[in-house]
Amino acid sequence: MTSSLLRICTAGSVDDGKSTLIGRLLYDSRSVYEDQLLSVEKASKNRSAGPIDFSLFTDGLRAEREQGITIDVAYRYFATSRRKFILADTPGHEQYTRNMATGASTAEVAILLVDARHGILDQSRRHARIARLLGITNFVLAVNKMDLVDFDRDIFEGIASAFSPLLAGASLYPIPMSALLGDNVIASSPRTPWFDGPSLLEYLETVDVDRNAALGPLRFPVQLVIRPDQDFRGYGGQILSGTVRAGDTITAWPSVRSSRVKRIVTWDGDLDVAYAPMSVTIVLEDELDISRGDLLVDGHISMGRRFKADMVWMDERPLEPNRLYVLKHSSGTTTAQVDTRLLLNDIGQVTVETSRALIFDRYREQRGTGAFILIEPTTNFTAGAGMISDPLSDTAAASHPGAAERITQLARTAHSEGEAIEAVRRALEDLLT
Repeated sequence: MTSSLLRICTAGSVDDGKSTLIGRLLYDSRSVYEDQLLSVEKASKNRSAGPIDFSLFTDGLRAEREQGITIDVAYRYFATSRRKFILADTPGHEQYTRNMATGASTAEVAILLVDARHGILDQSRRHARIARLLGITNFVLAVNKMDLVDFDRDIFEGIASAFSPLLAGASLYPIPMSALLGDNVIASSPRTPWFDGPSLLEYLETVDVDRNAALGPLRFPVQLVIRPDQDFRGYGGQILSGTVRAGDTITAWPSVRSSRVKRIVTWDGDLDVAYAPMSVTIVLEDELDISRGDLLVDGHISMGRRFKADMVWMDERPLEPNRLYVLKHSSGTTTAQVDTRLLLNDIGQVTVETSRALIFDRYREQRGTGAFILIEPTTNFTAGAGMISDPLSDTAAASHPGAAERITQLARTAHSEGEAIEAVRRALEDLLT
């Protein structure tokens, strides 16, 4: 049984036809408003893409239309009688890889486009790797521009065979298509009689994605302590995974103290049971010392200051080993250092050491507690996105003498997250001036 909403992203190298494909999907599924259509028809008169340049339905920035490329992530919504969709059109240029990672971070299905004339390029491999790292398990390999190779079956099958090893362990569905002409986009094309699979839209309407968040162990990051009066103390947040019932015994981390759930409170009244991704307020039977950034869980979870992670670096300033960054994880913030130098758009495995212990899962097991971002403290720029792969022993942590150690100590002795960030910012400014 399919879900009512599917989140999709496109990925691939530049000029593979991502924006054109999404524009064709929107146009042929009658999900384009009349004023949008008139605007695109007018803009298409000055271009060579035919009566309608379908890429203009998603390329909305002036620079995108002038250069004929995608720069930012464009989100579009459309629906059929069988399903609703949110599509993210992501850039193909290497310099905008960070934008592609943003679009893929919430997607459940990735459409990887490959130009049939050029085959698999480095950026195609890069985007496939990022999408796989971000936990996507369902992929469409859209071998586009088949009309420019006379719908050659051997070319299609050669690209599909070469791509399969790049996505080991994932579901891959190859489709030969022409986004510009509409072949195999909405309906099967008579120009590919040798291909008997469903069209792209038919596949998207019927694909079953793995949504087992409600079946996993409870993960509830505390975002807010709600205490309107002395008789009520609740912990507000969104359930990342699992199910919680009134009467369940759960554990608060990092204090590792347990209590029973007394109430599950919502705006519409109390619930007997709540599950991911609901936002609720949990009231416990015992008075525990719980604050924002703590985690209510059942089952096993890791806690420590060191872990391995896959990192996508998004800052023009390189990731420098032993430089102090602000790390945001779940609903908490701390400071951290990384052992490996990465450049803009690099993807690599790193070791992260934080100034205080985090409570986390491996990303492949739970996205919400396995993901983090690194923030450059002098600019507040989101510099990197990380996916935790394995915990490491804290006893092996190396000492960082000199300025790094002094700054780390400032962060550890701060009384709040805000004070820690401000202390680190002032210390770094002193070092850089």
